[in-house]
Amino acid sequence: MDILETDAYDKRQRRNLSCALFLSLLPFFLSAALYFYLWTPDSPASIMSAVVKSAPILLLAAVVLSWNGGQSVLGVVGGLLFSAVGDCCLIWPEHFLHGMGAFAVAHVLYTFTFLSSRYATFSSSSWLRLLYLILFLCGGGFYIYLYPFLQKAPDSDVIIPAVGVYVFLIILMGILAVRTRNTATVLGGLSFIVSDISLSLQLFKVIAPMKHGNALVMVTYYLAQLLIAVGDVKAVENKDGFSKWKRS
Repeated sequence: MDILETDAYDKRQRRNLSCALFLSLLPFFLSAALYFYLWTPDSPASIMSAVVKSAPILLLAAVVLSWNGGQSVLGVVGGLLFSAVGDCCLIWPEHFLHGMGAFAVAHVLYTFTFLSSRYATFSSSSWLRLLYLILFLCGGGFYIYLYPFLQKAPDSDVIIPAVGVYVFLIILMGILAVRTRNTATVLGGLSFIVSDISLSLQLFKVIAPMKHGNALVMVTYYLAQLLIAVGDVKAVENKDGFSKWKRS
């Protein structure tokens, strides 16, 4: 095949892969829609609530595992599984610290994944270094702003350092997501930060409860996890050419 034929073939393969990926994500979209349909502000904490909330994340983990194989268990799949554990814990307010710990592990797994060879390595330009600095400063500034409200929380002696460590980990994850220059991964990392900021402002009573506060948190959260999952699949796809498709 000449260059034009090869380019057309590659475009068809990309379209076919994108369609296959979209179809594999349909259970995620349906389960996320089910969560928003069933959730109400007065929903009691229950096993069923935990299952419905974590189901979209578990389905995302299954999608990434099916596309990337067992190598992703200690990467994005592992991060999604720990996120599902965190989702379940946050259903019950008394397990908040356990939930935050599970999400912290997820961010660590995402961080190491974004540093792996499956993501293309680029030299950091001056504007990227500036963006890294801005993210770190925003994270530190947000923690300082949140600090007086953390002091009022029950078990503040544990909450204060725990939140500090968590803020550091999620900002680091966001920075390394930006470093990949993978559009889905970058947007996913930043969306996760937005989701957690929204949650913490409401949880620690920095702002008055919002009418659609939970919807804002969960939409940005599910979007973040979706983009991180898709970014990981695309990263492997770009690295391997279309070997997965050609083998099938």
